[in-house]
Amino acid sequence: MSLPTLSRRKAERIDELAERGTSLAADAVRRMARNPVAILGAAIVALFVLLAILAPWLAPKDPSIPYPELRENLTPSTIPGPMPGFILGSDQNGFDFFSRLLVGAQQTLIVGVFATLIGVSIGMVIGGLAGALGGWVDTLLMRLTDIMLSVPSLLLAISIAALFSQGSQWTVIFAVAMVGVPIFARLLRGAMLAQRSSDHVLAATALGVKRRTIVFRHMLPNSVGPVIVQATLTLATAIIDAAALSFLGLGDPDPRRAEWGLMLGNAQRYLSVKPELAFYPAVAIIIVALGFTLLGESMRESLDPKNRR
Repeated sequence: MSLPTLSRRKAERIDELAERGTSLAADAVRRMARNPVAILGAAIVALFVLLAILAPWLAPKDPSIPYPELRENLTPSTIPGPMPGFILGSDQNGFDFFSRLLVGAQQTLIVGVFATLIGVSIGMVIGGLAGALGGWVDTLLMRLTDIMLSVPSLLLAISIAALFSQGSQWTVIFAVAMVGVPIFARLLRGAMLAQRSSDHVLAATALGVKRRTIVFRHMLPNSVGPVIVQATLTLATAIIDAAALSFLGLGDPDPRRAEWGLMLGNAQRYLSVKPELAFYPAVAIIIVALGFTLLGESMRESLDPKNRR
């Protein structure tokens, strides 16, 4: 086979691949794989999730019981530091501090994930109804979300958590979830309104396709992408807000439960005695929130059609 023939076939093959194009999702994955910021964020998130899953097996001690060898040297002005068998020593209650840090990752992940899932679910119901039905339903639901958005997020979470007679892990989850509801509702509603005027929706309407089918098969599947990206960013803020509520004393008062925000809140009275009790949970929260933020921002940039090259 001659060289010109090979060159011609190679050129035809390149043209064929170019005509096929690539989907937005596949292109986004490739761009994120080349983005150092996205790789760093994904690595932090993956390490955090892996640590949270394996924490009960990695913890060298039981984080929910005090140890006599720690409590015998525990006084209001003295908290034991590192010693044989206890890498980071004791906390203010005689628990193994290192084990509580590890297990605290699992509890923090549970709070962040459940708060985000509840916020996404309720927000998508509100935004979906507003975007699909329009009219007075849209007006009523959006005015309610405007009221929620007019209140600062942390103040809204504090107000909701304060409504419960006793704080618990689920009161924190519910309070933090409500903060994200208007954000997801607005986002989905805007995306669905944009889908209304798209060609495929207009064509389906002209063909007499039922409104329910148009909403669930055409409008909603093409509108959830921005919501998923926002959920990644909201998970970072959910972890921070949950830590803030626990820090303010609105979380679970049970000292046996290891959660970074609760550990940070309980350590504020012992900063002059052992500042590590607050330093390590605070650094862990910052790093995890940074990881989710970097990953979410990279996903947003990669999925933006304007950034495709």
